[in-house]
Amino acid sequence: MTPIAQAAAIAVVTLGTGAATVSVMNGDIPDMAVPEAEWSAGHELDGRAFHIEAMLDNGQTDVDELRFADGGFISMGCEEYCDFGYSDYRTWVDADGVIHFTATADCPTAPHRTVWHGQVAGDEITVEMSWTTRRWYWTHQINGAGGGPEIAAPDSAVSG
Repeated sequence: MTPIAQAAAIAVVTLGTGAATVSVMNGDIPDMAVPEAEWSAGHELDGRAFHIEAMLDNGQTDVDELRFADGGFISMGCEEYCDFGYSDYRTWVDADGVIHFTATADCPTAPHRTVWHGQVAGDEITVEMSWTTRRWYWTHQINGAGGGPEIAAPDSAVSG
């Protein structure tokens, strides 16, 4: 085989293998959509904390503590995996006094983003959430929903 024919054969094999590799990659998955509303900077939930249990779409149950302080939101469960810290949260209050909130947190050291949407009625919270990891070769997302009762807020939830 001539050198030109060898180079052509290598190029065909390489391009063919590369095409197969690209075809098994995931495309991007959009972040969880939050309903359109008259969202404003949140403070209605400051100083409060909630214990939640959520069912994840991967079949697992997750237990978490959500805290609100000084216009910030934090998931203590997510904090174990990445130092998200407190993120701004937004709210609106409906005619029945239910506080609707949303928060988005980005991990500063890895390609993780969490999106939260929920409602607080009295001393109970319900939430939907997503955790999305984006890498150049795939995007992976875990979604969940759950809720739970208000708990005594630790000092860190009051001071942020």
